[in-house]
Amino acid sequence: MVQSTVENLAPTRVKLEVEVPFEELKPRIDATYKTLANQIQVPGFRKGKVPARLIDQRVGRGFVIENAVNDNLDAFFQEALRDNDLSPLTRPEVDVTSVPGNEGDEEAPLKFNTEFDIRPTVELPDYKGLEVTVEPVTVSEEQEQKVLDDLRERFATLVDVDRPAEKGDTVTISLNATIDDEEVDTAEGLSYEIGSGTMLDGLDEALEGLSAGEDAIFETTLAGGEHSGEEATVKVVLDAVKERELPEADDDFAQLASEFDTIDELKEDLKNQAAEEAKTNQGVEAREKALEELLKLVEVPVPENMLTEQVEQHFTSQGHTEGDDHDTEEHREEVTENFREAFINEVVLDAIADQEEIQVEQSELIEYILSSASQYGMDPNQFAQMLDQAGQVPMIMGEVRRRKALAAVLAEAKVVDTEGNDVDLSFFLNPEGEEETAEEAEEDNN
Repeated sequence: MVQSTVENLAPTRVKLEVEVPFEELKPRIDATYKTLANQIQVPGFRKGKVPARLIDQRVGRGFVIENAVNDNLDAFFQEALRDNDLSPLTRPEVDVTSVPGNEGDEEAPLKFNTEFDIRPTVELPDYKGLEVTVEPVTVSEEQEQKVLDDLRERFATLVDVDRPAEKGDTVTISLNATIDDEEVDTAEGLSYEIGSGTMLDGLDEALEGLSAGEDAIFETTLAGGEHSGEEATVKVVLDAVKERELPEADDDFAQLASEFDTIDELKEDLKNQAAEEAKTNQGVEAREKALEELLKLVEVPVPENMLTEQVEQHFTSQGHTEGDDHDTEEHREEVTENFREAFINEVVLDAIADQEEIQVEQSELIEYILSSASQYGMDPNQFAQMLDQAGQVPMIMGEVRRRKALAAVLAEAKVVDTEGNDVDLSFFLNPEGEEETAEEAEEDNN
């Protein structure tokens, strides 16, 4: 049986000493002999039938022990982790101090020490009654008009105009790219919205002010094809200019864009929608500020080795090298602080979730996946399969659990706006679906 002891070196670092008795290791050594017997050829012996003593003569018993230890070290380490309920945050530093054969003792135990970082245990403060101040809910006439204009934009039509192109216009263009006077790419009849910045650097500036039939030349870096990343000279010809024409905000539009018969009814509904959005934004602000106030009350030590590993992985996984335009000292500091903040948030909210005994219901997990799939524009089933195949479902469950923990903190907070009015966030903390479920359950009980 594997024996282990844990020594706390720091709030975020431990030393794990592991001892594996020879009786536990011997079957692994025998398995290594069998593997080597299939690899070594000795005249007079069939493959796989080479005796252990001849293997020792050929490669040495020390080589056999070394292979047996290397092949099984991680399994013994994982067993010791489970026995001590430890989860390393960083790669362990391993030091093997004893193997069979040391100092002539062929049945000596396997002993090794490992050091690694772990999550710290934090002492939670009394987080009930945190004071949070948010902006009051206001919906100005400008905001109401914007909501209406956004809806009109969805029903806008493109019409030809005889004037120079402006930002926001949709134009039809032709492009011709050359490198050292050699044509490398050409395209005709492309539709492009000026100001969107979705095609080539410098294109927006070249198009503004041109009229149909005119052209301009600019230098840019190609973003696709076999010449991607190379500097090129691009000639753009503007073939047509179109602007978005919004429908009149009248009763006809209300009937086209909604279930209402009059524009006044539609405006009132949009006003209510704007107010609901403002209330939701106020809830989000309250949640963020509640977390800020909570973190002021907790000291969370952060393992620097873990941060270093995460930052290195962040840059190397994206193909960047230190010193390039992306991997700069300033950017590394920014990424490091982002990882540090995320780690502190997770530690504190996980501790609250444990204290509050928060569980994640399957319906909550499904709701989160549906919402995330919508944000990425993916089919929910495909998105769920992708998460499952990537092994990210536990991570998602942890995120949902932490959100519920923060909601529990916010539910106990005293929230007022800057005008001193109490803020009711019950709608924000208790989604309609949950309220309906509770009402249905109450009806079932009656």
